[in-house]
Amino acid sequence: MLLLLVMLIALTESLALVGVLIPGVVLITAAASLAGHQELSAYWVMLAAFIGAVIGDGLSYGLGYRHRDQVTSMWPLSRHPEWLERGTRFFQRHGTLSVLLGRFVGPVRPIVPLIAGIMRMPPTTFLWANIGSALLWAPAYVLPGYLLGRTWQQWLTVPNELNPWLTALGVTIVILAILFSLVRHHAYPDGLLYRSLAWLTGHLPHGQRLWHALAPQHEDEPPLASWLLLLSSLTALCAWTLVVLHADGPLTIDAQLNQLIGTLSLPILAGWSQVMAKAGDTLGVLALIAPWLIWLLSKRHYAALGHVLGGLLGIAVLNTLGKEVIGRARPDVPDYLAHSLSYPSAHTSTAVVLYGMAATFIAQSMPRSQRFWPYWIAIVIVVPMALSRLTLGVHWLSDLIGGALLGLVVCSMINLAWLRQPRRQLAPCPLTLLVICSLALLSARLLWLPPI
Repeated sequence: MLLLLVMLIALTESLALVGVLIPGVVLITAAASLAGHQELSAYWVMLAAFIGAVIGDGLSYGLGYRHRDQVTSMWPLSRHPEWLERGTRFFQRHGTLSVLLGRFVGPVRPIVPLIAGIMRMPPTTFLWANIGSALLWAPAYVLPGYLLGRTWQQWLTVPNELNPWLTALGVTIVILAILFSLVRHHAYPDGLLYRSLAWLTGHLPHGQRLWHALAPQHEDEPPLASWLLLLSSLTALCAWTLVVLHADGPLTIDAQLNQLIGTLSLPILAGWSQVMAKAGDTLGVLALIAPWLIWLLSKRHYAALGHVLGGLLGIAVLNTLGKEVIGRARPDVPDYLAHSLSYPSAHTSTAVVLYGMAATFIAQSMPRSQRFWPYWIAIVIVVPMALSRLTLGVHWLSDLIGGALLGLVVCSMINLAWLRQPRRQLAPCPLTLLVICSLALLSARLLWLPPI
């Protein structure tokens, strides 16, 4: 399964029309790390990456060779002609070596094989260049992640019974990341999903009225990605909550995972979980956001200030109501959580809202081709914070899933409310200073104040 996943990631990130949208380096490192953790043979992992890379570049070359006149009108190249221009300049500068060099140059990696096909590079020449570059690329990109996974396995000494759970978590994150990247790009006006929904609403009774009602007041096109996130997360939250209610207690998967985690004896993991617990509680969140709220207030960004406070207060109210309505008991109740209920996980939902809103505000000021970075950073922060609730034994796995979905609902609602009207740009922002202030306050909270 992991070998197939490595091959598919290598293939996908090499495809001209898809690879430019997928954070391939992140995904291949994550998959290779999982393979190293599972102690799969490094040779098999590199072979899978090699095969996927060769096939991906071959398909890109064939697309350019056979459809050279139609390529420029295909999405997403129709929206980003500069990608083709950049790849063409690279190919003209390096010739045959461009296939070898281009595989290691991020901005042109998926484009160069396509350009090679458009420029009618001889198939035999391209084949040898493709194979040679993949032979170098596979170990260079696979081995760092693989060694990280092996080091992780030796350092943590995780019980073998926990390996399938960790593998499932990693595979799930990789698949969701690919789907998120594809849907996010196809939700823009030139994307396939956007055009399909626009055509559908145009042929439905009152469809055009609904389409324009979803759009902000100052624009004709709706923010489809945010609407899709709201609808999908809200639907998933309702369905998942019904599953939790029907179980009337922990799910089978909850009990199994809780029992496995109870067998762990890792002081480092316990200490890390306590740090995450403090960083994600009320005092930790206040320490993190206080400098930013003061800056927004001082610069009279009242709309942004109101949306941030509205999101955090809204998720706090929904967490309290959800816990009281569901009434689900925790697996373990330490003194500081006495009389506190389990579903949904407030730490998880609050982290999703806090870092999700921050990623959204930051991404809106960045070029579209780079907007995935704030979201990836938010995911890297939120996932460990959520998992720490499991290792502390104060939440079930289903609590984390419900909390994450609730956080996505609130985050998408805040984003839609923000986009309803034209807003004053938040930049320039003293980002470094604010981050230092937040970390200083958070450090003080971690060192001197107990969890609440």
